[in-house]
Amino acid sequence: MECRWNVNNYEGSCEIRPGENHILVPIKPGTPLFRAEAAIDMPPSEKMFFNGYQTWTHSPEFEPHHKIRGLHGLTKLITKPLGLFHYSDYHFVDYPNRKGILHGFSYCYFRDENRYKLLASLDERPGYTIFTYLAEKDILMLKRDCEGVKAGSPEFHLFDLFYAEGSEQEVFDQWFDALGIHNKAPKIKGYSSWYNHYLKISEASIRDDLAGAKKIFDPGDLFQIDDGWEPFVGDWESPDPRKFPYGLQPIVRDIHDAGFRAGLWLAPFACVKRSKICREHPDWLLRYQEKPWKNGPNWGGFYSLDIDNPEVRDHLKRVFRRVLDEWDFDLVKLDFLFAAAPLPTGDHGYGNDGPFPESRAARMIRALEFLRECCGKKLILGCGVPVMPAFGLVDYCRVGSDVGLDWDDLPPMRMLHRERVSTNHSIDNTIFRRQLDGRAFGSDPDVFFLRDHNIRLSAQEKNYQAVLDALFGSVWLTSDNLNAYDAARIAQYRKLARLQHAENIRIDPDLLTITYTLDGDDHFLHHPHKFS
Repeated sequence: MECRWNVNNYEGSCEIRPGENHILVPIKPGTPLFRAEAAIDMPPSEKMFFNGYQTWTHSPEFEPHHKIRGLHGLTKLITKPLGLFHYSDYHFVDYPNRKGILHGFSYCYFRDENRYKLLASLDERPGYTIFTYLAEKDILMLKRDCEGVKAGSPEFHLFDLFYAEGSEQEVFDQWFDALGIHNKAPKIKGYSSWYNHYLKISEASIRDDLAGAKKIFDPGDLFQIDDGWEPFVGDWESPDPRKFPYGLQPIVRDIHDAGFRAGLWLAPFACVKRSKICREHPDWLLRYQEKPWKNGPNWGGFYSLDIDNPEVRDHLKRVFRRVLDEWDFDLVKLDFLFAAAPLPTGDHGYGNDGPFPESRAARMIRALEFLRECCGKKLILGCGVPVMPAFGLVDYCRVGSDVGLDWDDLPPMRMLHRERVSTNHSIDNTIFRRQLDGRAFGSDPDVFFLRDHNIRLSAQEKNYQAVLDALFGSVWLTSDNLNAYDAARIAQYRKLARLQHAENIRIDPDLLTITYTLDGDDHFLHHPHKFS
């Protein structure tokens, strides 16, 4: 494939062949970059995949005539006060909202039946690699999100690419071999408090759920306390005294005494206006054009902490020492991580003392490296994070949006961003990001449900979700009231849990039917909304 490139209006061309990579352009160190892009002639395939910006971004396979809808149709009266443009890539990527124009980040593939052409980045630090397919011209455009960055070496990596053709397993194995990343985190199963109680948790509800877990779970399973334990988002150094008057340490001790691992949710780079940290340390907030950067509407709107502020880093180190060493949690689910790097370093008040301002992607990688350092050998489950920067730095990672208590939410909600709550979208992402599991990290498809109360999913939808999560993920959690499980439900749970040991797992990426072998028997499962 011929690749035509342009950096700072300096043009050239080269050939991209399977197994070869790197498009390196000599740039004088310190030169500001304002344009870095390339074009590859790429005839369409039957199906194409373009990885969405962050883990919640809906990322299905596309056909050449499809389009990706951004926030078109929503007025600024909605998007601006809610901060919806900052929830993903909407504030720095164009969404033409036209058929035949598709885009994604870090990797993409073109598939004809079982034959894949994978084009993927090997290094995102110079800037996110953004792929845009133009069906009318049969061209794949590549852009480096590096505006404002300065070249820091004699050869600037215009793009550092991997290209392979072959079967699904061949091309993805080769890519991760080239990356040198092989994160085979062991599979875990267990419980999360979120999708039943949501924010309404307390010591009493958590202890009640723990009692139910003791009847069903195995030693080593995960018992995770999700959002709602903190006074306000951003205040992580002590739990809400009204909900947990004796703190979390006694509960963790009881979780361990039951033989389980203890997990805790927090959003380390986020805070809300009502939080103590926001009120007492307004100088800790990430600012753009002198205003705090609002990331989105959650909890009434939330802001970013600036990781280049030394006091912020010291604060987070204290938080993790308390959570992991004093309270003795084994795993932290770190959410809304995209808040660390919505802007390149150099676009705000801190980080300008270094000679080479960094890209948005490099800032995100640096934030995750900082979290890895803070957590040491304790387990990290990442969530709401740009996908490739998380490779090899978190043990487990969410690969889709939050699931809902129904299949695809109400029609008005479907007009919102690509990161909205949707069981349907979550299942799509579990399927089409399945290649990341056991390579980049252990994938978390989000929770499944077996319960009948407080749920609007059909039995077939619940079963497909539970089976899919067990087969294509490494994290298998439920949010059901385990005390309400009768003998039949417990037997169903234990039978499904065996699926983490299944072999010969295959999925038809067109019909989304699943085949697998368990205990010597072959099994076949239809997607609940597709028919052969």
